[in-house]
Amino acid sequence: MNGINGTLIVPGDKSISHRAAILASLSTGKTVIDNFLFSEDCLRTLDAFQEMGVQITKRNQQVIVESEGPSKFLPAKNAIDLGNSGTTARLLAGVLSAMPFSTVIKGDSSLSSRPMKRVTEPLSMMGAKFKFLQRDGHLPMTIEGGRLKQIDYEMPVASAQVKSAVLLAALTGQVHVSVTEQTKSRDHTERMLEAYGIHIEDKNGTITLRENQVLHAKNIEVPGDFSSAAYWIAAAVITPGSELTIEHVGLNPTRIGFLNVLKRMGASIEIIEKLDAMNEPVGTIIVRYSTLNATSLEIDEIPTLIDEIPILALVATQAEGTSHFHHLEELRFKETDRIKATVLGLEELGADIQMKDDGMVIQGRTRLHGGVVKTFHDHRIAMTAMIASLITSGDVTVDDQDCVKISYPNFFEQLNEFI
Repeated sequence: MNGINGTLIVPGDKSISHRAAILASLSTGKTVIDNFLFSEDCLRTLDAFQEMGVQITKRNQQVIVESEGPSKFLPAKNAIDLGNSGTTARLLAGVLSAMPFSTVIKGDSSLSSRPMKRVTEPLSMMGAKFKFLQRDGHLPMTIEGGRLKQIDYEMPVASAQVKSAVLLAALTGQVHVSVTEQTKSRDHTERMLEAYGIHIEDKNGTITLRENQVLHAKNIEVPGDFSSAAYWIAAAVITPGSELTIEHVGLNPTRIGFLNVLKRMGASIEIIEKLDAMNEPVGTIIVRYSTLNATSLEIDEIPTLIDEIPILALVATQAEGTSHFHHLEELRFKETDRIKATVLGLEELGADIQMKDDGMVIQGRTRLHGGVVKTFHDHRIAMTAMIASLITSGDVTVDDQDCVKISYPNFFEQLNEFI
């Protein structure tokens, strides 16, 4: 093909949309959320709060939330079904830990295979009680909330979801809490809390939220999702003749490790604008086809690009030399075993890639061919395969297109504009 050229706007940020829905529901008053991501995962978060009595209206790319705050939440009549959304499960667990009632949350088979103890352990230390109904450490589970107590929690591994669950539990329960990270994880929750006027302190890796703070409604604009933009950034970098402009993209420093690694590999990437929206840096990215060199990932980089590993692996197949991706154990516990799914998917297309216990080793530069990629119902594997199709010698198909709706409902529509 002749390259990926033009201007593109990606959908609203998935992580920020989740948090916008949660904080709006915890606020007193009316909130308008613009550019909300209407993906299956984010809709699960809205549905969960609707089941507890929050008034939520959805229209176009806008959500209107009218809430009287958590003191007016009602017990859900039935188990809250969170589908495949791990973010909803873990962040909601924090909120429900402070509720004066019990709630059952459940998920689909994929979510029910993912570990929950990493979040229930600190919440249990705060006073919440959890009962796993079928298999220890996995959904479905009952959360018995109530009065919480202060904790000073040291995170064993970097996890924005666990950190956020503890902070949301403290905010909802109006108690003091501190969370210490050895490696900084995504900070969307802290940034949004500060934009709401909540006093939160981050000092030497310890985040402190003080007691007895309440939220008042504040309108929110969600920037474009960097993780969604990453697919098009990769597409332009590896497809000859490309020059692509991506507008209104979130550029949170804890999210853009992918950009930093690509630049290290030799990618031509330019950020031409930087603005703040709800405490989040936002900009326009211009990316061009580039000659790339192999790279290795440092352990401190991993939290900043954990969702981009599959598409980065594809890029590495087009770089000169051998790329080493290690410290990726967390990927074994995503929607699927994402290390295995990435390796098998790229092998199907002719990549020279080896699976390791903690990651993968990729030999470039490799000519890729067509094939049928098994996605394991993982949206990021499906999108990676379809971006690969832009440079393969034959057609690429995936066994499940619908899984992409989890994070990027109009992905195939935008892809077809470039084919």
